[in-house]
Amino acid sequence: MKKIIISFAVLLLILCGLLFYRASSFFENKQYVVDTPIIPVTVDEQAVLSRFTKAIQIPTISYDDRNHFDQSAFLAFQDYLKENFPLVHEQAELEVINDYSLLYHLKGSDPSLQPALFMGHMDVVPVDEATASQWEQAPFSGKVIDGTIWGRGTIDDKISVVALMESMEMLLEQNIQPKRSIYYAFGHDEEAGGKEGARKIADFLATKNVEFEFVLDEGGVVTQDMLPGITEPVAVIGIAEKGFVNLRLTVNAPGGHSSQPPEHTAAGILAQAIVKVEANPFATDMRFIQDTFNHIGFATDLATRLPMSNLWLFSPAVESMMLKSPSSAASIRTTTAVTMLKGSSKSNILPTEAQAVVNFRILPGDTVDSVTQHITRAIDDTRVNIEAFMTNEASPVSSTESYGYKLIEQTIRRLDQNLLVAPYLVQGGTDASHFYGLSDNVYRFMMVRLNPKTMKRFHGVNEQISVKDYIQAIQFYYAMVEQAAQG
Repeated sequence: MKKIIISFAVLLLILCGLLFYRASSFFENKQYVVDTPIIPVTVDEQAVLSRFTKAIQIPTISYDDRNHFDQSAFLAFQDYLKENFPLVHEQAELEVINDYSLLYHLKGSDPSLQPALFMGHMDVVPVDEATASQWEQAPFSGKVIDGTIWGRGTIDDKISVVALMESMEMLLEQNIQPKRSIYYAFGHDEEAGGKEGARKIADFLATKNVEFEFVLDEGGVVTQDMLPGITEPVAVIGIAEKGFVNLRLTVNAPGGHSSQPPEHTAAGILAQAIVKVEANPFATDMRFIQDTFNHIGFATDLATRLPMSNLWLFSPAVESMMLKSPSSAASIRTTTAVTMLKGSSKSNILPTEAQAVVNFRILPGDTVDSVTQHITRAIDDTRVNIEAFMTNEASPVSSTESYGYKLIEQTIRRLDQNLLVAPYLVQGGTDASHFYGLSDNVYRFMMVRLNPKTMKRFHGVNEQISVKDYIQAIQFYYAMVEQAAQG
């Protein structure tokens, strides 16, 4: 028995030694080493703020119901861009796509260089009437108070549109002649799926046989206190994004009075189906989290680094921990959300039709068809009709070794070498998803700092950005466009 105990203790010591050795050596510091920092371009702060606040004041709102579309606001935004960025409109070609979306093309001198595409969207989400009174400043005021710019679009996503225009205007003022062609694509309905805007732009470019070296859209940001075990700010670059599908579950049954119900009503059958859907979640997939940690794991605390460097042993525990948080759970599997329910119109009437809508955000690797099949098997009830609508497949995964990714990474670090950089999976949708037919290298990032509190302002109350962040966004886009244009 003593020998067994000693042997067990030795094995335990060896195991502990192996775990701690891997924790200290597994993650390498792969961060780009800055030799030559980027010298910030001179920016007229008051002038750029004045132009940005004017953009915020134009209510270019996207509604799910297109009958509410206000074309005058989008036409006013086009006029605003022409008035405030004259050199861009003099020297770049402009195509107005589907009446409201915009495609700018600044021609390069070297046709052997594939062009670069920079993106943003002009539309914003509506202000919820139920929370309108909670805004500290009017949502379309564009006010600048104590170093903060207020209003819809300050984060999502007029910041990209206007900062990109500022960047090109400054480049043209300096008479910089690009070798590589530069395109800007600004959609008008990203918040409604981008099918009338970005998709139409992509279709137009496809007819011209345009292929891009890389595409850069919104989606990634500089995070603070949003990744476990790390106190340093991390700039996350989106290399892929989830898809989505809605499944409509419908049960039809004879109606009648509730005083004489059948054993199972249509609503009851539907309820059983919903329980089965929620009881059969999709399998987890750690590859995107692992990719992120491969770039920043060296900087995490020991409590995080130990299990992440030894997933061969701790994978079940790590997955269990991540699944407890909705935000981290969404990064490792296709998510399931029952969002809509409908039954009878009166409490004493048996429903002739009961209906539910379940929204799925699809992890790359799953598909609309595989999600539908998974749910069909889980419900396993022919009385429940399953119909997919509003679908978009998950995107391909872009390389972290391409010219485009390296340029984004290096530009971030050269502007602020205190920032760590890592790839990640975008959980929401962007207009960039429509451009994979035109480039394999599609990325998502804007130079804006967000933390768990400010992240809630996306589509929420009191959307705002600091003046410092807006100026930094201009610096980032200027550096990106200038470098890409020079080949």
